[in-house]
Amino acid sequence: MSRTSPFLLKCSPLVLATLLVSAAFASGPYQLGSANTVTADPNIMRPTTTPCVVQLFSNAQFQDFNPYAFNFTPPVDCPGPWAKVVFESDISVTAGIQYDRTANFWLGPTNIYFGTTAEPSPSLGPSWRVESDLTDYSSIFATAQAGAADIGNTLCCGLSGIIYASADIEFYPLAPGQTAPVTANVVLPLSAGSSGGTVTLNTSTDMLAGTFTMPTNIQNAYLDVYAQSQSGDEFWYTCVPTDVATELFSCGNTGFRETEVTIDGQPAGVAPIYPWVFTGGIDPYLWFPLPGVQTLNFIPYRVDLTPFAGVLSDSQPHTVALSVYNANGYFSATASLLLYEDSGSTQTSGKVTQNTLTAPAPVVSENLTNTMQGVVGTVGVTSNRSYLIQGYVNTSHGQVNTQVAQSVKFSNTQHFVVNTSSFVQNIGVSSTIATSTRTFVKGSPLMVKNQIMTFPLVMDISQKTQSNGDIFQTTTANQFYTVNDLMLAGGQKISHSLLTNAGQHIDTLEFDSSFNFLGNTGQSSAQEYNYSDSTGATYSCSLAAANNVLTAFSPGCPQ
Repeated sequence: MSRTSPFLLKCSPLVLATLLVSAAFASGPYQLGSANTVTADPNIMRPTTTPCVVQLFSNAQFQDFNPYAFNFTPPVDCPGPWAKVVFESDISVTAGIQYDRTANFWLGPTNIYFGTTAEPSPSLGPSWRVESDLTDYSSIFATAQAGAADIGNTLCCGLSGIIYASADIEFYPLAPGQTAPVTANVVLPLSAGSSGGTVTLNTSTDMLAGTFTMPTNIQNAYLDVYAQSQSGDEFWYTCVPTDVATELFSCGNTGFRETEVTIDGQPAGVAPIYPWVFTGGIDPYLWFPLPGVQTLNFIPYRVDLTPFAGVLSDSQPHTVALSVYNANGYFSATASLLLYEDSGSTQTSGKVTQNTLTAPAPVVSENLTNTMQGVVGTVGVTSNRSYLIQGYVNTSHGQVNTQVAQSVKFSNTQHFVVNTSSFVQNIGVSSTIATSTRTFVKGSPLMVKNQIMTFPLVMDISQKTQSNGDIFQTTTANQFYTVNDLMLAGGQKISHSLLTNAGQHIDTLEFDSSFNFLGNTGQSSAQEYNYSDSTGATYSCSLAAANNVLTAFSPGCPQ
């Protein structure tokens, strides 16, 4: 991934990678005074049954760009169906100089983990664990197959941090009398090939696509989408309209990106681009010891394609594709198509009855003033639209009508002050997707699922030259991710849940007039993760750090 700062900071990427932090190693999940990487994210909830654990690989070493190959064999003592399938991986980086690296793991052509790594320092070798729930993907674990772990890394050119990883999958049997969860009958990957791999999307016209002849009895269909910003697009939320990019020392194509999903060339859905910030992003000190929201373990966005279920079941090949609007070199993408079959029939049918989704039409604003001293003012971009996709599928239990209505609102406003003594870029990104999915079967109550997802980002960067010639760059970053779900049956609430994940980070880098690094000051950060639902389940964890070490954690944090 790119390590080039989009800002006026004229130091080499290697300088940012070599910033020092206090020597410390965590002996447990949370250790006060430690700089080791930790998050407030919860562990995956496990069933009470004893799992069969299948090790994918152990202590694999990553010091080049060759994927690590492994073989998977289904657990003999825990045949499916399973109550839950949990992926877990322990990852570490040796103390030294190294960039953050992209990590993705594959079972055959299907992605089972996507994230990035923490950066080390010469005095800290960070270690951490990532977990995810793969129960919906249970069908891919039914057969033995090859897999690959890809954490591209290098020890070239002064870099020395070696990455190590181990991974396994836990298969939890059903408890006596327990009904198996509903999982996808078929998972179809959109990746680079039979052994997986992401696909590079450099421009708006580049596509990740898969053409499949699907089962003839599909009832529900979903697409899990990952689009990771890389290289010139790594800091896409800092980009500005191309006509002012040079004078603002910024990337172009505006600060708006969005994933477009199509079926046979027709618009079928939208997936947001999350403003993930990697641990080397902007200022590495911001992320010791608390990384940004989802930085180590991305969450895919699930697009509901159920209105197309009847069409996809017609025995003909269909192409599912995605692209990134305004991509500007580049996005790393993969996706998985999850198909749920009607167990009572071998053939379903249907059609899409309404589809108002069209391409985005963002509105750009510029209000800049050029003076002899420099440039001051704001630029912005907004994209607001609503659409409805409706279709039906004839099943063994009647005609199922599904309507997906979404309101997608995005804005990015940036204020600049650029002159000989200062560079200020204050960024405010707001992104909200409100979805209402209505499902109706004759003789049954109307089912409605409402979801509001938001993920704003506020990032302020101020680089100023002091009277003695030293240069201070102060960065504050506030990230948020919220998901509010409500399920209704016949107008009555049957379930609800609320998840919030927020991070706040601040730091100041100090350089002399030749951009030699002098140190950092004023570092502090915090993360709060909260969840509650109508079953009474709750989770709450808060972390705080100062001077790049952990200073507090709340009683609810996992131990």
